[in-house]
Amino acid sequence: MGKIIYTFKKFILSILCLISVLSLHAEDAGGKISGTVVTSDGQPAAGVTIVISGFARKTITNESGQFSFNNVNPGTYTLIASMIGAEKASATVEVTAGQPATVNFTLQSSSQSLEEVVVKTGGNRFARKESNDVSKLPLANIENPQVYTVVGKELMKEQLITDYNSAFKNVPGAGVPEVRNQGRSGFVSRGFSTSQLVRNGVGSFTYSTIDPANLERVEVIKGPSATLFGSTLSSFGGLFNRVTKKPFETFKGEISYSAGSWDLNRLTADINAPLNKEQTALLRVNTALHSERSFQDAGFSRNYFIAPSFVYKVNDRLTLTLDAELGAYKATSPTRLAPYTKGTAHSVTDLHIPYKLSFANNTINYVAQQYNIYAQMRYKISDSWTSQTVISRTRSSSDGNVVQLSIVSDSTLRQAVTNQEYPYYGTDIQQNFMGDFKLGSLRNRVVAGLDFYSLRATRNDATINMPAINYRKPGAAYNNFTYEKVSPLFANATYTNFVSNNENTYAAYVSDVLNITDKLLAMASLRVDHYINKGVYYPNLDSTAGNYNQTALSPKFGLVYQVVKDKVALFANYMNGFSNVSGADFYGNTFKPNRANQVEGGVKIDLSTISATLSYYNIQVTNVTRDDPDHANFSLQDGTQLSKGFEAEVIANPLPGLNIIAGYTYNDSKYTRASASIQGLRPSTAGSPDYANLWVSYRLTKGVAQGLGIGFGGVYGSESYQTNTAAFKFTIPSYTVLDAAVFYDKPAYRLGLKVDNLTNEQYWSYRLAAQPPTRLTANVTFKF
Repeated sequence: MGKIIYTFKKFILSILCLISVLSLHAEDAGGKISGTVVTSDGQPAAGVTIVISGFARKTITNESGQFSFNNVNPGTYTLIASMIGAEKASATVEVTAGQPATVNFTLQSSSQSLEEVVVKTGGNRFARKESNDVSKLPLANIENPQVYTVVGKELMKEQLITDYNSAFKNVPGAGVPEVRNQGRSGFVSRGFSTSQLVRNGVGSFTYSTIDPANLERVEVIKGPSATLFGSTLSSFGGLFNRVTKKPFETFKGEISYSAGSWDLNRLTADINAPLNKEQTALLRVNTALHSERSFQDAGFSRNYFIAPSFVYKVNDRLTLTLDAELGAYKATSPTRLAPYTKGTAHSVTDLHIPYKLSFANNTINYVAQQYNIYAQMRYKISDSWTSQTVISRTRSSSDGNVVQLSIVSDSTLRQAVTNQEYPYYGTDIQQNFMGDFKLGSLRNRVVAGLDFYSLRATRNDATINMPAINYRKPGAAYNNFTYEKVSPLFANATYTNFVSNNENTYAAYVSDVLNITDKLLAMASLRVDHYINKGVYYPNLDSTAGNYNQTALSPKFGLVYQVVKDKVALFANYMNGFSNVSGADFYGNTFKPNRANQVEGGVKIDLSTISATLSYYNIQVTNVTRDDPDHANFSLQDGTQLSKGFEAEVIANPLPGLNIIAGYTYNDSKYTRASASIQGLRPSTAGSPDYANLWVSYRLTKGVAQGLGIGFGGVYGSESYQTNTAAFKFTIPSYTVLDAAVFYDKPAYRLGLKVDNLTNEQYWSYRLAAQPPTRLTANVTFKF
């Protein structure tokens, strides 16, 4: 595998050399014409051809809809913007020597329509990284000093993704999903475990499985992101933002059916329609019905999901949005296996547990409910200022039985079952003011906001332990693990009923992106965050434990210098994160929040055929608690942790119809000042130090077989730890998983066939859950 990584690095370097050659025509002394093209619904229009009429000069807009011409002689010119599927637009502009001229276009076509055109013409259709959520401003990727990855719905369609976690195969460094008891999942970001807590830029706690039917895209923001999102929604490695599908102005729909290995049956529908002839009232509904079983002897998942979204354009200034996601699930809990720390096995492969044994039973299951409600009022105060008011409410619950497995000797394991009622309630209210104005000659893009976030959860649960069984040859005892045998044991179990989470956050933040020159941008941001943890409440004792309050400041700074305007940029950032900590040391000193400070630098490329980001980061974590060696049962808060590394992402369209997505990450994490048991060691939650992902697809853009395509790719992760202490280490082996797909995409229908894990690789998650072997999925989609 080392040769693969070496070859991949050479591939990236070759692309960079090519970009450097293409960028030699950087600056000149003539006049300049630049501008932006947007669609009728205000979205950036990528891949639009801009021609200077009467001259042999043309260019193509980038993913931000931006274009530019350098070295233009003084005079008056007519520019024409054109793209298949949209009406041509023209504008006249006057150029003065040494002075920039600006001209902008609005195409009479929606972003949805242009997206279809890009697919048909074979453009760089996976390079759309523009986001209103990453910086809470409409900022182009090349203007943004932050690093982020976007996985869009077109890529998910091509890869026949039927579960949310599979989308993260396209995220550099994400690793194997860590699926927890109720189906909720997390991934690794820059050496830190990161959960799914953000939807459409605001808090939306999800305690159960996420269905991908309503996903427009997944945005993965890298590095500490507390300044704009707070500590409760982000980890020190970043955050994951789910952007949902929105209504648009034309009638359109899709009905899709997928069938596959292990009795996969999945039916989805996506219907969009204007509700009045003025096209001011718009409705879109996405829904899914999903059922499949595990590749192992037991295990299943069944769910129903519906997501209506309504937009009402009251007038030219005021737009109201209301959408919801409603889901119901029934499933067996995912595998969670704890190794035996006194045993002879030091790797999951040493255990020799039969790969297809689950040690579960379909009668021992749980049900879950999930709703997310999102309301937004967007008001254009003036040409320079916009107000955005957002209310997000969520309820997520798990009721029933979940299973945990613990190895208790070199040949036996014990099954434990927790019977629980576990609902979460979340509220996020935000008020943002976004401005785009000039102070003197300097352009400012500002967001100022107030944020209230509340999370409350209750638990009512009890756990029983089963007799240990031989995990290599379990025999007849394996059949005794059923609901009928387990349920009577709870009669003598002790239930605990308590409020496990009850916390509120009050915050204010401001961020300004300043154009110091046409090419040099600076970002400065600050958050003040007041956190109130009301503690754990035990109603039987009418007592509360662990309540505390903390206030934190979180700054963020960034610089971007565009070496080639709108095409090549150097960037650097300082980003801050914090995590609230309760308690005090032996002398009564109250603990402060943990701090993560990131310094990062790199280069971004945004050409019509190549979009790339390469960066180096260094994250220093301070105020980490560790065992006090002089005072038993107390902690000191002088611990530190380091996470540093390199990341590369390349999205290329070198030829019409050929698309390449490639990523590579290297992460070096360790405790630099910690308890003796982990001092100098890599955290077990940091994932694989080396990770690579690749997807290459080609589709015919002309001829009788237009729309026929193939795709191939995979992921690689180096060896990682499940446990890493001075006394005991338990490793998870490296893995290489390869996938392939073939598809036929026509205006009225789409056919697809996908094979995941071509080589039948055996690999495991951080929780030691065996991952699926070779899997076949077929799909048919009807469009109207």
